[in-house]
Amino acid sequence: MDRSRAQLTRLADLFPGWLTEIVEGNVVASPVTPHHGSTIRQIWNALESQLSAEWDVVSDVAFPFDEENELCPDLAVIPASEAEKNEAAYSPGLITLVVEVVSQASRRRDHEIKPHLYASRGITNYVILDPLKGHAVMMWNPGPDGYQGRDTIPYGPDLTVDSPLGKLVIATGRLPVDPKARPRR
Repeated sequence: MDRSRAQLTRLADLFPGWLTEIVEGNVVASPVTPHHGSTIRQIWNALESQLSAEWDVVSDVAFPFDEENELCPDLAVIPASEAEKNEAAYSPGLITLVVEVVSQASRRRDHEIKPHLYASRGITNYVILDPLKGHAVMMWNPGPDGYQGRDTIPYGPDLTVDSPLGKLVIATGRLPVDPKARPRR
């Protein structure tokens, strides 16, 4: 895995402005857009203001799941004592809540592949924010076959994520929606 991490680091240096990760044995690079970055910033601020001092939010840090999957979630909540170590990679077992923001290139990975990987490691809550469709998907109750609970909610009302960290509220009314997205319903 160290070789893969070194290769990934070199690729990230070659492609600034692109998120790089290893998914199903393939190095994947996705461009980051202003809507993507704005969504991450808003959610980071919301989570950070609600978490106790024992927890911290990290972004685009590597979490090696297995030989073929080293994910870099848009946001992950891990113990603050671990985040303070300032590592380039952490165990996925540390994540309590993970948030992914969908881009054109990440649709399949965020909606189909990552839920199984996150659930298989017992990550309690997975939230997908989709500026391409103007909705959020909340998943909970992880198991070996994926998440047993799932809700899709259009942007507008606040989301309440019932997590081991307490009830976390995420405002969606001001999250950006891609101008080419299907109209909200």
